[in-house]
Amino acid sequence: MRDVARTAGVSLKTVSRVINGESAVAPATAARVSDAIAELGFERNDLARSLRHGHSSGTLGLVIEDVGNPFYSVVAQAVEDAARLRGLLLITASAREDPEREYELVTALLRRRVDALLVVPIGSDHRYLLRNGDHVNAVFLDRPPGAIEADTVLADNLAGARRATEHLLSGGHKRIAFLADDRDLYTARERLTGHREALAAAGVGEDPALVRTGNSDAAAAETSVKSLLSLPASSRPTAILAANNRNTVGAVRALAGYAGHGIALVGFDDFELADVLGITVMKSDPGLMGERAAELAFARLDGDERPPQRVTIPTELVIRGSGESSP
Repeated sequence: MRDVARTAGVSLKTVSRVINGESAVAPATAARVSDAIAELGFERNDLARSLRHGHSSGTLGLVIEDVGNPFYSVVAQAVEDAARLRGLLLITASAREDPEREYELVTALLRRRVDALLVVPIGSDHRYLLRNGDHVNAVFLDRPPGAIEADTVLADNLAGARRATEHLLSGGHKRIAFLADDRDLYTARERLTGHREALAAAGVGEDPALVRTGNSDAAAAETSVKSLLSLPASSRPTAILAANNRNTVGAVRALAGYAGHGIALVGFDDFELADVLGITVMKSDPGLMGERAAELAFARLDGDERPPQRVTIPTELVIRGSGESSP
């Protein structure tokens, strides 16, 4: 605000009056202030303002990848339950893997003065949340923030993927395909690293042709698996590690049309009907992730001034029979 006042040649009070829509400012002066705001790219951080003045809006903000994704719908439900116990209303929005949309949603929630903000991050730079060298009351879920330190709750992605690959290796599989979303995403990178570590520890060389990333939905994953199945028998995978629930669903669809395939499948994250279909999964706990994130946010509201915390949610291998087929 000081920079705006200096550029417009007015006092801080005048800038404040213009920002807050007060009428006691001459039109020409208000125009100069508005021009300075546009020139400097100034954005008022209403969350920081409300925190400084001790105001509560009675709301909690949650920005997730997509409420239609069963994993994130469980996260949202857990956060909503925790918010309700606290007497807060939850506002949930989907950023859909779009960094610009994430920024728009987060800043919109800040302007609504949510008491705390929970974010599944997409962008690589979250310094726009900084105020006076510190971060606002934000907790990040499933992926860490970019370029700032903040409270974060993550699944044990690397160890989980390593354990899933070890399970397939223990069944005698050596040609194990890896199916995932965009490898720029933190979860995909971590799970690919765990997969590679397991292969290396077992002395099994990785075949780059069996690594298929960039599958943002089940349809893309299904196409990738069909492509893998069309490889010559000597190059075709005998097992698949699908690195999220949507990729697992796509793999199931592709394998369903490949009679007598005998291809083992392990998915990362459980999904509806996986137990009925007998799909072995590396299960994380999205409900616990949501609970822990809410707890961190509430602790900050209650005055917790510890350095940013990182909580890791363990994963569990649930064996149901799809990951044990002999190669």
